[in-house]
Amino acid sequence: MLALLRLTCAALLALGGNVVAQDYPNRPVRLIVPQPPGGPSDIVARLVAQRLSERLGQPFVVENRPGAGSNIGTEMVARAPKDGYTIGLATVQHIVNPFLFASLPFDAVRDFAPITLISKAHIVLVVNPDTPAQNLRELIALARARPGSISWASAGNGSTSHLAVELFKTAAQVDVVHVPYKGTQPALTDVLGGRVPVMFDGVITSLPHLRAGKLRAVAVASLTRSPLLPDTPTMTEAGLAGFEAVGLAAFMAPAGSPTEAIARLQRETSAAVNAPELRDRLVAMGLEVVANTPAEFGEYLRTESAKWGKLIRDAKIRAE
Repeated sequence: MLALLRLTCAALLALGGNVVAQDYPNRPVRLIVPQPPGGPSDIVARLVAQRLSERLGQPFVVENRPGAGSNIGTEMVARAPKDGYTIGLATVQHIVNPFLFASLPFDAVRDFAPITLISKAHIVLVVNPDTPAQNLRELIALARARPGSISWASAGNGSTSHLAVELFKTAAQVDVVHVPYKGTQPALTDVLGGRVPVMFDGVITSLPHLRAGKLRAVAVASLTRSPLLPDTPTMTEAGLAGFEAVGLAAFMAPAGSPTEAIARLQRETSAAVNAPELRDRLVAMGLEVVANTPAEFGEYLRTESAKWGKLIRDAKIRAE
């Protein structure tokens, strides 16, 4: 009798889980983006939200909640009801902010459930054409011959372009001068003008200047080549094995959200971004489509957190 009761309970639990999975979502889903409207990550969020609305028959409502280096919107996700009806967009800031800020009002690991890493944004190491180095090996040799004298621009302290510089310094064992700007555009302007010779920049931002001959691409900072720069080697191919510094766009939910809802969001997001029309559009934006599983995304977060955490601590980087 006891064995029969246990089997009945297990069957009811399984049936309940299936009902949740089949019924979800039955009302609008809130998607919090912790960046301002119009930026690359916001565009990805809105494109995917539109496709999810079409696929699942419920609105996915994007709310931009920028501020404090993405921490305001991220905290809102952490504190939201754990019902699958509030999710958040996460970028590389989710990984690095625990090390850049003295304290945060949430735990970047314990307070969140990974859904999927949607895409990686390729960045490229570019130089002003007057720079004598023609490739990565020559650039490293130049930096070693002139320690502490070559300036590298970035979009600001703690930005992806800054972290890429610090990773390069460690990987290539060189001493270069980091010059932080207040955003990508002023940094790129000075590289184009020759006032600062080198920077890491988004492929999509640099592409018009590369095609016009106003910049020269040295290597892409991803593990795979960018389809937009097929003739430009990766950092690994150019001589720095395993070098990766990329932007991210990912979905996360409050920890404790229903696993059935998370699983369905992952499946539908993967199907949406791998449909040819949206996939081609994301690739044209300089993105690499990933759409991995929650477990794979969780493992990626752990390895990236260890990598960037050590780098930020060793370089004593703090948020501005």
